[in-house]
Amino acid sequence: MPGARTARAVPGARWLRAWWALALLFLGCSSDSAPGPAGPGGLVVDAQEPASAAEADASAPGPVAMRRLTRDQYVRSVHDVLGQDLVVPSRLEPDLRRGGLLSVGASQVSVTPTGMERYEAAARAIAAQALAPEYRASVLACVPASPDAADADCAGSFLAATGRALLRRPLEEDELQGHVALAGAASAALADFHGGLEVALSALLISPDFLFRPEQVDMEAATDDSGARPLTSLSLASRLSYLLWNTTPDAALLDAGVADVLQDGEALAAQVDRLLASDRLKVGVRAFFEDLYALADVEQSVRKDATLFPLYNPQLMEAAREQTLRTLEAHLVDGSGDYRALFTTRETQLTRALGVIYQVPVRAAEGWEAHTFAASVPRAGLLTHLSLLALHAHSGRSSATLRGRFVREVLLCQAIPEPPADVDFSIVEDVDGPLATARDRLQVHAVNPGCAACHAKMDPIGLGLEQFDALGVFRETENGATIDPASALDGMAFADPAELGEVLAGHPELGPCLVSRLYSHALGRELEAGDNSQLALLQEAFSDGGYQLSPLLRALALSEGFRRGAGPRALVSGSAAQEAP
Repeated sequence: MPGARTARAVPGARWLRAWWALALLFLGCSSDSAPGPAGPGGLVVDAQEPASAAEADASAPGPVAMRRLTRDQYVRSVHDVLGQDLVVPSRLEPDLRRGGLLSVGASQVSVTPTGMERYEAAARAIAAQALAPEYRASVLACVPASPDAADADCAGSFLAATGRALLRRPLEEDELQGHVALAGAASAALADFHGGLEVALSALLISPDFLFRPEQVDMEAATDDSGARPLTSLSLASRLSYLLWNTTPDAALLDAGVADVLQDGEALAAQVDRLLASDRLKVGVRAFFEDLYALADVEQSVRKDATLFPLYNPQLMEAAREQTLRTLEAHLVDGSGDYRALFTTRETQLTRALGVIYQVPVRAAEGWEAHTFAASVPRAGLLTHLSLLALHAHSGRSSATLRGRFVREVLLCQAIPEPPADVDFSIVEDVDGPLATARDRLQVHAVNPGCAACHAKMDPIGLGLEQFDALGVFRETENGATIDPASALDGMAFADPAELGEVLAGHPELGPCLVSRLYSHALGRELEAGDNSQLALLQEAFSDGGYQLSPLLRALALSEGFRRGAGPRALVSGSAAQEAP
């Protein structure tokens, strides 16, 4: 097995750490100003005065970002370059969520000293596996003149090809020769060609240009009226690949970046269409929605009281997360469906364990089975999925407030302030008291003037989902009292969870919110007033295209906002990263 080989301590390791730390000093990335507040549909308005469309066009374009690879991107990039069978260590620097997205937080983090040690350990483990005797033939095309000595030609060919793929650009000649020299020195010290090559591969894997995605504008190109310049073709290749496939560019896309043809609209469109037509688009779509809905937290963070919920277990949560992702994938990629219909669809996929929770028979003893909930069943749309119901609830009780907040903030892009520090939650938390249902408890709680305004936005939505307990199991009563799910969303009444999905699907801010979240995800930063005109064009294209995702992705990838930028912000001292626990 590739993971059986242990990375060895070799001469040059201390030099690698010093080199990496020095290089990182020049690669800190942070924003020197905060974005304006979000307006309807995620459009960003100036904090002092709303920006008109004309003013938005005249605003300075947003800066390009430099993003650290998320954990998922790190793993996928390693697998795509060095092989799917490699075991990538899971203890990496934690991701940071900003603006509701890990992909935005990635542009506001550096690497802590603990994180550097983790990346170095991961690099050594990966390199040891890749060059293990039973695996190396799949990554090393040449055979050294001697397995016990340095071979500059063989090492050079491997490092040039692998470095190009890992760093998403060709290595400069002096850069390549430095890595070859490192491999040679380590090979001589170890009397092992492949051991020396491990050291050089480790150096590539802890290179800032691998761990980070630095984006550059073409400084030789003329600026447009707004002060923007086109991104370099190599920067555009990486931006496009991580948007659509959530991994490093493949050889064809990287070739186009090296040839500097992606600034041409037709050449870019050809690559966009090729990536969209690939089955790997599913990976990018899943990555975006997993980030947007924080679905990784379903598996990693959801914990339920086993006494109250004996059906709960971590494997169930993993299946719940996968169910939602499979539903998204089948509807948006395979089926080219209307995004809004995700909140009304009765079609999904289930395992036998999920079937127990959903109280429906699943014939397949193993794996997944397509299922359509009957019209008489209150399950319809993503809001009634176990993943989202369990995630937005407490360990021992449901939460209309958390579920309503998810709809407001994540699906409609409406900001909800944090509760005051002195709020008394005892009434809501007292599930064994005289107030039997959550509706009763929340009505008393909402009398507090410090709570009423915000809870009036969240609670009515969440009460429509109160027929699902903290795990997501359907129920009709709470403490012996009948649960009433009837409520309203922004004046639109609904009688039950299925009707809530219908009302949400028809909400005018649902589509525009997705566009703004996707645009922010693509650019790796929170949106600014200068993005309004591009957002408006994309929102119009989304609507005109029947709210299908692939045409929206195409329009985004070919948009001026995606292809151009104002250059990086000036670096400031400090780091947004937190020391890993």
